Amino acid sequence: MRRYSFVAMGIVIGLLVLGGLYALPGIMGVAAQTTPVASAVASLPRTITVVGEGTVSADPDQAVATIGVETVGDSVQEATGESAEIMEALLEAFEAEGVKAADIRTSGYSVWTDYGSRELIAGESAPIYRVNNTVTVTVRDLDILSTLLDAAIENGANSIHGITFSIEDKVELASEARSLAAADAKARAEELAELVGVEVGDVISVSEVIGASTYPVMREAAMGMGGGGAGPISAGELEYTLQLQVMYEIE
Repeated sequence: MRRYSFVAMGIVIGLLVLGGLYALPGIMGVAAQTTPVASAVASLPRTITVVGEGTVSADPDQAVATIGVETVGDSVQEATGESAEIMEALLEAFEAEGVKAADIRTSGYSVWTDYGSRELIAGESAPIYRVNNTVTVTVRDLDILSTLLDAAIENGANSIHGITFSIEDKVELASEARSLAAADAKARAEELAELVGVEVGDVISVSEVIGASTYPVMREAAMGMGGGGAGPISAGELEYTLQLQVMYEIE
């Protein structure tokens, strides 16, 4: 039993000596070896990442109107024939106002049987036939928009589904919004840096956020249907918004 006790004591002393050798550099003031994880953390750049936003306003320079005609007849031939006649008159009216043929596109055409619009005859419902023919018209001169809608109504159009205003060339708008977004990003980064007591350094990366938006800010009603015509049309104002994500180095 004593022999085993001496052996155990020797093992314990040996471990203590080895532990002392490993601890010796720290005791003597020698820097301990840095672990890989600590090295990786220390090498990470100190950065501030922000998203800057720039918005510019401009008047629209074009409009898209969806104009249609719905006809009813006792037969398919009657309903489609009347629809074709009215649509032909509409197309001629559009071209007379200066709209190019390339800016007129058929956006919808449907024919269906309506069994519920007439009273029962001899116990059966007498069907009627409906045709809906719709075109989308791009108007590049907003000065003629109200006149164009008046002409459409006068020539048989009985459905105007909506008018959308837009800006055809957004290159200059995007450039101005991009400049404002960059300035906004710098201001946001400097504000954050001041809050945590650091300073903003050079730009490390910058990217444009996908999904710039253009939306109308209307000053008055977009459309008024009064006196049998289209009435006054207000294009309002459009806003174009662009965002930049910028990463800055912390000094």
